[in-house]
Amino acid sequence: MMKLPLCAALLVLLLAPPLKAHEAATEMADAAKLWLSMLSEEQKDLATFELTNEERENWHFIPKPFEGEEMRGGITLKSMSSDQRHLAYGLLSTGLSHRGYLTALQIMSLEQVLWELENDAKRDTLMYYVSIFGEPGSKAWGWRFEGHHLSMNFTIADGAVVSSTPSFFASNPGEILEGPRKGLRVLAAEEDVARTLIKALSNEQRAKTIVEEKAPRDILTSADSTVSSLGDAGLAWGDLTKEQRPMLRNLIHTYVHRIRPEVAKDDLAAIKEAGMDKIVFAWAGGIEKGEPHYYRVQGPTFLLEYANTQNNASHVHAVWRDFSGDFGRDVLKEHYQAHHAAE
Repeated sequence: MMKLPLCAALLVLLLAPPLKAHEAATEMADAAKLWLSMLSEEQKDLATFELTNEERENWHFIPKPFEGEEMRGGITLKSMSSDQRHLAYGLLSTGLSHRGYLTALQIMSLEQVLWELENDAKRDTLMYYVSIFGEPGSKAWGWRFEGHHLSMNFTIADGAVVSSTPSFFASNPGEILEGPRKGLRVLAAEEDVARTLIKALSNEQRAKTIVEEKAPRDILTSADSTVSSLGDAGLAWGDLTKEQRPMLRNLIHTYVHRIRPEVAKDDLAAIKEAGMDKIVFAWAGGIEKGEPHYYRVQGPTFLLEYANTQNNASHVHAVWRDFSGDFGRDVLKEHYQAHHAAE
C-alpha cells in the first residue's frame, strides 16, 4: 500500500470540515486509518487485534514491559518513525478535550523528570503504546493509547463513541520541586477541587464523608478489568447543600472533561440519568495539602477514584471507571446479540 507523505497526511486531517456533535467516531476512524496506512506490515501485525481479543482488557498504568509482568500489546512511540509518531499523537487528540490532550502530554513528559531523578532506563517519554482493536470505521472497533501513568480506552459502535473508559491519569511527581518546571502540578484540579469540597463540609458532614482516618496506599480498583461498587459509605448527594452540590458536580466534570466535549456531554447525561441523588462522596486520610489522602465519587453506573499517598503524598493516581460500560461491554453485548439475531 502506498504511504502518504506526512505533510499530505496531515492536510487530510487539517482540511476536514468543522466538527459537529456526532462526528467524534468518524474523526477517530479517519485518524486510525491514516496512522495504520503509514505502518509496515510487521508493525501492523503488532498494532492490531480482533475486537474480542483478550488484549483488549489487558490494560495497566505501570511502565510495561516490567520484570515479572505480562507484556503490553501494541507498538511504542519509540519504535515509530517521526511521521508515524505524529499521526499517533493525532489519533490521541481525537479522543481528548484540549485540556485532556495537554494533560496527557504533560504526564508523558514527566518520564523525563523521573529519569533525571532516578536514572532508571524504564523511564522513557516514548514508551507509550498504540493499539487498534477491530477495523476502524467498521460496525464495532476500539483503540487504546497507554503507558506509564496514562491509559485511554475508546470503543466505537454503529458510528458512535460508546465508551471512553477506563480513563486513567497519574502524576509523579505530583508537584515538581525544582528545575525549570518547578511548581508544576499536572493533576492539580483533581486534588484541589476535591479538597475545596471536603473543606466546605460541616463537621457533621465531614464525619460521614471521611470513612477511614488513614488513606489506602493506592486506588482500590488497581487495574482490574472489571469493577463493581465499593459500597455506599460516605456523604450522599442529598446531604449536600445547594452551595456544595456544584462543587461535587465540578469534581465529576474534572474527570469526564478529559474527553472531547461532545462525548463528555453524553457521558454526563448518562450519569445524570442514572440519578444524581444516588451519588456518594467518600474520603480517607488527611485533608491538608501534603497529607496522604484518598477519595472516591461513586454513582449507580460509575466510579471516580483518586489516591495521593506515595512519595510523601506527591504521586497521584486518578481513574474513571464504568461498572458495566468499560471497554464498551454493555453496548457491544447488545451489538453482538443483535448481529447474531439478524444472521
